Amino acid sequence: MYSYDEYKAIIEKHLLDYIPVIDIKARTLFDSMEYSIMSGGKRLRPVMLLAACDFAGGDIYEALPFACAIEYIHTYSLIHDDLPAMDDDDLRRGNPTNHKVFGEDIAILGGDALLNTAMELMFRDFTYHFDNPEKLKRHCCAGLTIAKAAGVNGMIAGQVVDVKNNIKDCSHEFVDFIEENKTGALISAPIISGLGIGGADKEVVDAFTIYARLIGKAFQISDDILDMTGSAEELGKTPGKDSQQEKANFAIVNGIEQARQELHKLTITAIESIERFETQDKKFFTDLALKLEQRRA
Repeated sequence: MYSYDEYKAIIEKHLLDYIPVIDIKARTLFDSMEYSIMSGGKRLRPVMLLAACDFAGGDIYEALPFACAIEYIHTYSLIHDDLPAMDDDDLRRGNPTNHKVFGEDIAILGGDALLNTAMELMFRDFTYHFDNPEKLKRHCCAGLTIAKAAGVNGMIAGQVVDVKNNIKDCSHEFVDFIEENKTGALISAPIISGLGIGGADKEVVDAFTIYARLIGKAFQISDDILDMTGSAEELGKTPGKDSQQEKANFAIVNGIEQARQELHKLTITAIESIERFETQDKKFFTDLALKLEQRRA
């Protein structure tokens, strides 16, 4: 398997390759898409997808369209999340947010275009495998996993509850729903879909499904902690947004110390869920879980 940075370099080399040619009359649309896609970031989701495919013994270049698709989906969600009607933020990854550069109208359309391009990219991939029903099935299941995670029973549902939540009347059940769906769904999906593309067996998929769910929740709790303790320079975005907007998150409801304890517990449990695999390749995922627990941005 490759290192995190090697997977990331492969993704960044190809991120713009799958953006369709856009008519010159709509050039601003491409500029908006490119601005946010190429503004940096950890590339966590596509890296996990390629690594999962690699772990399963698959060809990471067959998984690359799906890795780029999930990064397009993630980027569209950030563009829309920053809009005045949502989190109303002016800073993302240390740069002005998309709507501050291109206006709200183009930012909305740029986000729409990235989501649509992600779906188009995965559907196009399916057409390449009509002569191989088994591979077609694996790729279709991967595409469905990603689409569902981004949809009305995944990320969008989590965002709806987050937008409408208020610390005064938000229950632990609502906080858990936000943790598992707004962020967690799109953390779990790349691992599960990557394993599927790589042809992993049921034992591997079952174990890593648990791992993915746990680190997905851990990632959101880590976000909640950083929102309360990080600086704009560290985070590349405005800190303290949830408390300013009187929104509930795990750290606000339970306190930072309990949030840190829960983050550590989830991280250790995630690592334990894949301990049964003796292959050295699992080290990528154990190291990743620890890295995500300790991150500062």
